[in-house]
Amino acid sequence: MLSVNNVAVQFGKRVLFDDVNLKFVKGNCYGVIGANGAGKSTFLKVLSGEIESTRGNLEITPGERMAVLSQNHFAFDEFPVLDTVIMGHRRLYDIMQEKNAIYDNPNATEADSMHAAELEGEFAEMNGWMAETDAAELLSNLGVHESLHYKLVKDLNGSERVKVLLAQALFGSPDILLMDEPTNDLDAETSDWLCDFLADYQNIVIVVSHDRHFLDMVCTNIVDVDFGKIRMFTGNYSFWYEASQLMSRQMADKNKKIETKRQEMMEFIARFSANASKSKQATSRKKALEKLNLEELQVSSRRYPYIAFKPEREPGDVILNVENLSKRNDMGEYLFKNLYLRFNKGEKIAVLSRNASAVTAFFNILAGEDKNYEGEFQYGQTILPQYLPNDNSEYFSGDQDLSLIDWLRQYSKEKDESFIRGFLGRMLFGGEEVFKKSGVLSGGEKVRCMMSKIMLANPNFLILDEPTNHLDLESITALNNGLQEFSGNIIFTSHDYQILDSVANRIIEITPNGLIDQYMSYHDYVHSQKVIKLRAEMYGDMVAA
Repeated sequence: MLSVNNVAVQFGKRVLFDDVNLKFVKGNCYGVIGANGAGKSTFLKVLSGEIESTRGNLEITPGERMAVLSQNHFAFDEFPVLDTVIMGHRRLYDIMQEKNAIYDNPNATEADSMHAAELEGEFAEMNGWMAETDAAELLSNLGVHESLHYKLVKDLNGSERVKVLLAQALFGSPDILLMDEPTNDLDAETSDWLCDFLADYQNIVIVVSHDRHFLDMVCTNIVDVDFGKIRMFTGNYSFWYEASQLMSRQMADKNKKIETKRQEMMEFIARFSANASKSKQATSRKKALEKLNLEELQVSSRRYPYIAFKPEREPGDVILNVENLSKRNDMGEYLFKNLYLRFNKGEKIAVLSRNASAVTAFFNILAGEDKNYEGEFQYGQTILPQYLPNDNSEYFSGDQDLSLIDWLRQYSKEKDESFIRGFLGRMLFGGEEVFKKSGVLSGGEKVRCMMSKIMLANPNFLILDEPTNHLDLESITALNNGLQEFSGNIIFTSHDYQILDSVANRIIEITPNGLIDQYMSYHDYVHSQKVIKLRAEMYGDMVAA
């Protein structure tokens, strides 16, 4: 068990949260939610011991082991993949290294040999002889091919590194497992496997995630960071969300009734306080009014941006035709080859691939940012495309002293400051924030700026490469609604299950051996036996392994 007792975190005069009293017990998965900056990641760092709380203390059942999903993707570059996974159980790994060092030492003494025997006993108690087998099984389940298990971590691509670090956190079934955004950069199969694994996990899991589907699949409890407090609720994310919305409506209705009653009493007092026959009644009502305190609704730290894409013109019948399109990487290898794609009116296409670089390269070509390709593509004359790239740094790398007002003014036909301020306000940049320098924006703020730029262009065709990256749950929800309501065409990729399933009406997947193209929802695509078989054929040994 993990207990949090009267914990508070304060930076200067700012109190992030205080008086936190929670108990985490085995067999439960706790999803930590809250707006950006509310303190979710800070809370996890307090639990892990990475930072100390300002007040209060933590209690962990003696002998229980805690594992934390590493956020440093380069910390283990010089270690083999299997060793990196086993390091998740640090004591086990240290014993392995220590006893092997004794065995490899030709000058080892009798005392060294005795110590090695003691280590062997502890090693056996930890089931150490199965360590490499268990680590390899975890890696394979997470989609890291056996051929990579003995390579150095630095030789893996970004997605593979994430999976290795995830395997490291899961290795040895820690008693307490802390994970911050574990589904980032995971493909659908790996994310589904992780959901199933955690749903059956018998120990404590505490996870921060912006993935609503993931939170629904694995969480037994929601830990809500809001109002400068941290409170725990039973149920998954959807249950918490619906319950919180219901509570908010009920409180608003209750306050409305109280306010109506207050107004009636005030009118009675004003009308009859000067009337002798009614003065006693008026006095009693005045006393009742003094006791009638309107319950103030707490102002949540959650804020929803206004995301709505309104096309300047209706698209015609010809949307986009892609013919024989191919792209090579810097080493001359094909990312994709001979792609044919015809867009139909009203289609919202989700693009999938085991190779994220292939999708980004495809989008860069469609957006006109990459001219080095084979084949051709052609938009219809009525199509006005806009692109949200995965890496938006070039849009903010110029004059970094530009205020947000001046940055957004570059992309607006209407240059009036009041218009720009109003637009930024709807995107949660209020008050003095509009004068913030573009060079110091956070990842989430940059994405909201890019969304603003796109909305001002009034496009009828959207190209979106991982649009939920860096966004909090509230912004993701607003984006989800905006994409569903958009009347134009969309081609996009995302790791957010709910956006994929609720927005896309056609799925295409770029594989090493061609394009899979299916007119169905994302949920149906993932669970279709026909598609599963087709994907296995198209990926070959990559999937079979």
